[in-house]
Amino acid sequence: MDYLWTPWRYQYMAQAASGQRPECIFCDALAKKKDSETLIVHRGAKAFVILNRFPYTSGHVMIVPYAHVAELKLCDAETLCEIMQLAQRVETVFRTDYKPDGMNLGMNLGRAAGAGVAGHLHLHMLPRWIGDSNFMTVTGETRVHPEDLQTTYERLSKALA
Repeated sequence: MDYLWTPWRYQYMAQAASGQRPECIFCDALAKKKDSETLIVHRGAKAFVILNRFPYTSGHVMIVPYAHVAELKLCDAETLCEIMQLAQRVETVFRTDYKPDGMNLGMNLGRAAGAGVAGHLHLHMLPRWIGDSNFMTVTGETRVHPEDLQTTYERLSKALA
């Protein structure tokens, strides 16, 4: 039998089991002001870019408004504009540094739509490659990433600086 070690997931499982989750992971990350610890790779004027701690693929980020709002209609025009401008910048970084075959961008508004953090709007953005949904993901319900989060953090924060 082969073993896949994912020690970084222990933090997630321990936190979930303890019931001690922050009210909002995005607001909590902003308040800590420790970007390398909280994985905020870029801070803009109205929105920021943060790594997904449990990514679908290497490079998976979320673009998040500073305002704690759950619906697009609650964002001002400047915030919505900056979210899209950040998405353009991330797209450029992905194409240059990760060279994906495609990309996914998406928002899940509300728990019924699949939002893991239903109270704080965020746009997922991730590079995709042909064949990245292999037997490990489909059959083994396991994702294999070639890049650890610290390396991703360093690459993206440098590229978005």
